[in-house]
Amino acid sequence: MADGGMRRVRAFVGSFTAAGGPGVLMAAVEPADGSLAVLGGVDGLPDPSYLALSPDGGTLYAVSETADGAVAAYRVEGDAPEPVGRPVPVGSGPTHLSVFAGHLLTADYGSGSVSVVPLRPDGTPEAAASDVLQHTGSGPHTPRQQGPHAHQVQPDPSGRWAVSVDLGTDSVRVCTLTDGKLKLHRETALRPGSGPRHLAFHPDGDRAYVVNELTPTVTVCHWDAADGTLKPLTETPVLPGAPDGDAYPSGIVVSPDGRFVWTAVRGEDVLCVLTVDGDELRLVATVPCGGHWPRALTAFGGHLYVANERSGDVTWFHLDPATGLPRRTGSLRVPAASCVVVG
Repeated sequence: MADGGMRRVRAFVGSFTAAGGPGVLMAAVEPADGSLAVLGGVDGLPDPSYLALSPDGGTLYAVSETADGAVAAYRVEGDAPEPVGRPVPVGSGPTHLSVFAGHLLTADYGSGSVSVVPLRPDGTPEAAASDVLQHTGSGPHTPRQQGPHAHQVQPDPSGRWAVSVDLGTDSVRVCTLTDGKLKLHRETALRPGSGPRHLAFHPDGDRAYVVNELTPTVTVCHWDAADGTLKPLTETPVLPGAPDGDAYPSGIVVSPDGRFVWTAVRGEDVLCVLTVDGDELRLVATVPCGGHWPRALTAFGGHLYVANERSGDVTWFHLDPATGLPRRTGSLRVPAASCVVVG
């Protein structure tokens, strides 16, 4: 704990151990400049590519992005993550997870499903999943869309709905969770071949932004939490021109004041800055990501953190509050970095 009983700010970095990554790292965050200093780590889980914190910040959850697929939990009150319990099997190749209504939800890219793992009162996972919701469908992009590939799952801002993004079926599914079982409420189709990857909600709760991996665009949607309806409105390019090859956009973040949207594009090694104008976005700039292959990004305390997988580092940027432009201010060496969570 920091002075005055306040919880210290920490960053957690996931990585691909199969590519030389250290597993899960824990770092102290200096609030003044956003810099990171490694405290400790743990490497017992293969390929912990995506991480999520419990609501109280005391437990960290990680997927194991392997063919078998699993989730694991760690206590993070000390200077290094401490494993609690055994990893719990989920679907194949999980790429994302979130905490929703007392459960862990995982987006299983390989099997095209969403797994549900109940959490005990102390935040540790039960020994087995209570449900698996299998996605179905395909898309026109061969071979990436021959079947479903769930890439992200998260609660909506109201906490009533679980929203999953499927790259393989060009769609977003809205679900309810009752007694440990997911039930499909509504599936929303996006443009065929767009390959939706991740979704971020506007802080006002009535818009959602979907970054598309197979075409470098963001789809703006209207979100109605009252009846769980997602309606596509507009689609905005995240690059000023056509890329030379596949661009592979990855993460997406909305500023806390709702004025800016940031995305990362791996094929171009850039961060894209878009301004929010009602139901539309406007691309205003792209800046170098500070490394190679920016897989994920997150914003905290006026700073943007980027996990650059192939250059093996986490870079951080100061965000200009007036323009939204990121200015690189530092980096930390993390081989095969895949995800950054700050809290």
